[in-house]
Amino acid sequence: MLVSAFNGLTQRVWAHLVDRGYDVGVELAPTFDSPEDLTRRVEEIAPDLVLAPFLKHRVPREVWDRWTTVVVHPGPVGDRGPSSLDHAVLDGRERWGVTALSTVEEMDAGPVWATSTFAMPSPPVAKSALYNGLVADAAMACVDEVLRKVAAGEAPTDPALLEREVAGTGELPLLRRAAFELDWTRPAEELARTVAAADGAPGAPATLAGERYCLFDAAVGEPVDDLDGAGHEVAPGTIVGRDGDAVAIATGRGTLWVGYAATLAERRGTKLPAAEVLDVRGVPYRPVPAVLAESVYERVGDVGYLTIRSYSGAMHTAQCRRLTTAVEKALTEDTSVLVVRGTEHAFSNGIHLGMIEAAADPAAEAWANIQAIDDLCEAIARADQLTVAAFTANAGAGGVMTGLCADVVVARDGVVLNPYYDMGIFGSELHTWTVAARLGEAAADELLGAKLPVSAGQAAAAGLVDAVGPRDAASFDRWLAGRAAALTGGEERQAALAAAASRRPDRPLSYFRTIELSEMARDLFDDRRGFAAKRRDFLRKAAPVATPAHLRFADGRVLAGAVAG
Repeated sequence: MLVSAFNGLTQRVWAHLVDRGYDVGVELAPTFDSPEDLTRRVEEIAPDLVLAPFLKHRVPREVWDRWTTVVVHPGPVGDRGPSSLDHAVLDGRERWGVTALSTVEEMDAGPVWATSTFAMPSPPVAKSALYNGLVADAAMACVDEVLRKVAAGEAPTDPALLEREVAGTGELPLLRRAAFELDWTRPAEELARTVAAADGAPGAPATLAGERYCLFDAAVGEPVDDLDGAGHEVAPGTIVGRDGDAVAIATGRGTLWVGYAATLAERRGTKLPAAEVLDVRGVPYRPVPAVLAESVYERVGDVGYLTIRSYSGAMHTAQCRRLTTAVEKALTEDTSVLVVRGTEHAFSNGIHLGMIEAAADPAAEAWANIQAIDDLCEAIARADQLTVAAFTANAGAGGVMTGLCADVVVARDGVVLNPYYDMGIFGSELHTWTVAARLGEAAADELLGAKLPVSAGQAAAAGLVDAVGPRDAASFDRWLAGRAAALTGGEERQAALAAAASRRPDRPLSYFRTIELSEMARDLFDDRRGFAAKRRDFLRKAAPVATPAHLRFADGRVLAGAVAG
């Protein structure tokens, strides 16, 4: 796999290939000094197939001339250009797709190996959520078709001979940040679509009270006739409400709620909760739309469902505290099962690196954040009710460990877990108990040390999760409801309770938390593993300087055996 970054899609493809027994390695294109260096590396490997599911760099002709090289483009047959998804969301396309093509001199113009189309969500979702959801699903279908054709000795098809399932495709220009400028006199629906097209990069620029910002994570709110509470008309672009981290802004028609923002001067600042960036002094409370709500509790019979939402999976200190309160409140209900689940697009990746970096004292903020997420973990782990954690979307680091604190853990098919810490910190979230309780000490150490993604299927085979449900979001919701209902009584409940009891530690949870926090204190305050620099590089998307050794060719085969074992 030749990629520009080992992101969510490339991790999913990697795990998918490992699951199916392929010898697979990764090379990060930005780490090569020249096309000649890259060519030499490919020559050393002599692969049967070079697959590029996410590649912004040009492949040298010396590579694609000699080895079958397939790129995955996030657009249907006929679409070309570097801003494919941006245009699709911005233009309100009803249908879009993904195409796997042979690499040729002209970008996105090679023979077609496979294509898959899908209906675009309405209302639109953020481009980043679309990429990791429907686009990733279509990409996986294309990858499977490519593998089948390569194995069978079939050839790709000239795109001119293929029917275009999506009409009106062609080469479209690169969209830079200025193309997403928000005009507050426009309707909220139009502005929400613009923010969605620019989310998570480059962000939608806007002016508020004379200051420049980039806005993210938007939704249309309920129309408010009396915006200032005194019958006075409020100018578009005025902040008119807030609820937790989210902020409401008046538009030409309706209100636009924004969950995240960044300052915009010479360069864009760090993305932070909107209420931390925008001036919300004196702004009245208004209820945020459900789609942006931090947590939503619903009861169905004897089952309680707590849906948690975190933008990009990051959970800051105050948010963790509010979620702990939400869990504790849910547990006061007289239900017998509590399901803690994420949204279709995110579960959790643990602590909020952006809020830590932006704090006056980053080490102190990181310490507060890890304490707060530990409180959340303990609230789940100490519950009297039977608890279920549902990985509805990808999760990493402390987010995975938080889910493992539940009695029963399930995952949606296609979800990728990164159950380890790779940011210069030891980690907490009771992982020294939960991972070993599920895998055994030796396998837990191996998993945490491998620092590699794990598919939902691998996680189930290893015992990290208990079951895997359908990939389709609606089908998964029905599957989860059926499984939760079955856990309210009878043999399934007794089996789940017995399994949970067998994993209960013979020492208090504070024992594990104390050990973890003693390590974390040295990582945060003494910075013994380089947490500050690694955090900063991550937030600034610094280019990698080398492909990590554990990702290079043939390591996938080793991990597959280790996880399955």
